[in-house]
Amino acid sequence: MTITLICDVLVWCALINIMLLLFWVLWLALAHDLVYRVHCRWLKLSVERFDAVHYAGMLFFKVCIFVFNIVPYIALRIAA
Repeated sequence: MTITLICDVLVWCALINIMLLLFWVLWLALAHDLVYRVHCRWLKLSVERFDAVHYAGMLFFKVCIFVFNIVPYIALRIAA
């Protein structure tokens, strides 16, 4: 496997993950009440707790995108 191929894979992984994160943000922003009602069937959460859990999840996902996709891509581009 060449460095160019690995860089291409990392770029595509980052783009796909960013699109998933945007989908999550938009889905929660545009259909908050629907998503909350669906989750409340399984879990007993207040609205504040629900928002906090989703915000923490989005933050964790964003950090993972940077750590596992973007930073290795930048490192390989610098090294290549």
